[in-house]
Amino acid sequence: MNQEQIGKFIAEQRKLKELTQEELAEKLGITKNAVSKWERGLCLMDMSLLKPLSEILGVSVNDILAGEIIKSNNIEKKSEENIIKLTELVNLKTMKYGIIGMILFFIILVIISGFKNVSSSSLVSLLCAYNSVTFLSRYKIKKDKTDLFTGLMFFIAIILNTIAFIMS
Repeated sequence: MNQEQIGKFIAEQRKLKELTQEELAEKLGITKNAVSKWERGLCLMDMSLLKPLSEILGVSVNDILAGEIIKSNNIEKKSEENIIKLTELVNLKTMKYGIIGMILFFIILVIISGFKNVSSSSLVSLLCAYNSVTFLSRYKIKKDKTDLFTGLMFFIAIILNTIAFIMS
């Protein structure tokens, strides 16, 4: 998804509706700064705002995601492209949450290791956590049972290594 193109499109459509950034923000229940960031291509809106934004601007959700008014003979192709791009965005968000989870897990291990001698099982658990999150995220998107199985095996390894770490 081209954030800059989407941002320019939103700004263009907002101006055609003779709305200020502040007025658009008020209608969506967000800040003027958020609208400004979208229009400058610095970030994308929360996906829950797509439908209300499209209604306010009088364009389709597909138009917003494409960053242009889609011609009727091109709707199917652009819709498919937009779905693929949204899936990629979801994948990135899932990975972000996985990384946050790994960091929290690492912090817990560091706190516990403050009370105990550090063993190699903590490092193994951390690596298993990363792999578990990676494979389970891939399963969520691709629905490949091999990814699910591998992710669950790494998850079980996390649990067993954590128990071994605490018990030692």
